[in-house]
Amino acid sequence: MSAVSPSAPATASRGVQTLRFFQRFTRAQRWEHWLLFLSFTVLFLTGVVQKYRTEAWSQQILSTPDRLELVRNIHHAAAIVLTLQVLYHLGRATYLLSKRQMSPALFPTWQDVRDAGSMIKYLLFLTNKTPKFGKYNFEQKFTYWFLFFGLGIMVVTGFVLWFPVQVTAVLPGGVVPAAKLAHSTEAIVAAIFVLIWHLYHVLVQRLNLSMFTGRLNEDDLRAYHAAEYERLTGQSADEPGGGGQA
Repeated sequence: MSAVSPSAPATASRGVQTLRFFQRFTRAQRWEHWLLFLSFTVLFLTGVVQKYRTEAWSQQILSTPDRLELVRNIHHAAAIVLTLQVLYHLGRATYLLSKRQMSPALFPTWQDVRDAGSMIKYLLFLTNKTPKFGKYNFEQKFTYWFLFFGLGIMVVTGFVLWFPVQVTAVLPGGVVPAAKLAHSTEAIVAAIFVLIWHLYHVLVQRLNLSMFTGRLNEDDLRAYHAAEYERLTGQSADEPGGGGQA
C-alpha cells in the first residue's frame, strides 16, 4: 500500500539530505474523506437549525414553510450522499480485505492497548520514550471507529425519522421518539468530537497535511509512526538521520 516517492532535496547541517515521502492515502481515500466532511457539515448545519427551531436565530432562518422545506430537502439530499458513501466504504473495504489488497491496519489490536499504556506512562513522566506506532496509532483508530459507528447510528435513525409511517408499520411507535433522541444526540457528540479531538490532532498538535497531499515525509513518519517506518525501510527509526542521506 505504501510507496516511496522522491522529493526536492533539503539542506541539512551535514550536507545535503534528500527528504523522501511515503504514500499515506490514495486519491480515492482523500476524495472520500472530503466528501464525508462536506456531507457531514451540511447535515449538521441543516439539522441543528431544525432541532432548535424554537430559538430566535432558527426562526429567522425557517421564517416561512418554504424555507423549512428547503432546509429539509438539503438535509435529505446530504443524507443520501452520506448513506451511499458509507455503503461504498463498507463494500470497497470488504472487497479489498477479501482479496488481501488492503492492510487491516485500522483494526484494533492488543498492541494498541499496550501503546496506550505506554503513552500514559510517557505523559506522566514515568518514561522518556514514546511507543513506536504503526501506520495508525491507537488515537487514530479510536477516531475512525467512533465515527464509523456514530455514522451508522445517524444513518439508521435518520431513515426512521424520514419514513416514520413505514417504520411504525412493522416496529412499535416508541421507536420514532427514541430515534429522534439518538439521532440529534449522536450528531452533536460527533460534531464536538470532530471539532475538539480530530481537528486538534491534525491542525494544532502538529500540522498534518497528508489528507491534502496523500503523503507523509520521512521525518514525520519516523517520528510519529516509527514501527511503520521500520517496516517500510528495514531501518531503525532510532538511527539519527536514518534513510535520508542523498
